[in-house]
Amino acid sequence: MGKKSDNSHSLNSQQIVNLLLDKASLKQDVYAYSLKAFNEFKELVRNELDLLRNKIDDNRIRLSLSERGQNEFHTYVGSDVLVYQVHTNIFRLPEEHPLWQTDYLKENPSRGFFGIIHIYNFLAESFLQNRLSDLGHLIGRIFVNMEGKFFVEGSGQLGFLFKDLAEGEWSEDAIRHIIQVSFAYAISSDLYVPPYEMMQELNVEQVQTIGHNERSAIGKRLGFLYKNIQED
Repeated sequence: MGKKSDNSHSLNSQQIVNLLLDKASLKQDVYAYSLKAFNEFKELVRNELDLLRNKIDDNRIRLSLSERGQNEFHTYVGSDVLVYQVHTNIFRLPEEHPLWQTDYLKENPSRGFFGIIHIYNFLAESFLQNRLSDLGHLIGRIFVNMEGKFFVEGSGQLGFLFKDLAEGEWSEDAIRHIIQVSFAYAISSDLYVPPYEMMQELNVEQVQTIGHNERSAIGKRLGFLYKNIQED
């Protein structure tokens, strides 16, 4: 009986070893490449800002980059902030995703594991004035695999320009294109005037705290949102 248990234990251990060598190593490889891709992205954003500064002599227009550790940086472009983050985890596309029907993933399912770079858009004043309740939104996410292939999901042109994974080579030209499209989308997206009905009633506490932004949230696409104090 003990011998049977030893054989079973040996088999299970080998299965775990195989899984670790297969999945864990694969995820480490994908993460290493996605971090490398993120750093390349950051340097080209920095370069793009330099190019813009050379063409714009209005010092009121913000054009700067602020690093937030290894996995995040903020880019100030005019009245906007673009927050770029690379996720620390690796993701596999869900089974129902149409890319699994492509020859590229059928030939090698390991190509369906990705590091993800998120792009968020906020108002610059939200960060500069530390308005913690202000709202931003995700405008794009970049999926990069260990072979340096990528595709993008997102808003505006980010939603349709970069869809072909098999042909999507992570290159300087591709990165610059993504950067320029994300800049243009953020700059073109304006702060909307909220509906009049939303602004008709507010209480004394809300008026007194508007300057401190404790009861209000501002978002580019949503205008001003006043929280009901009963929610807190």
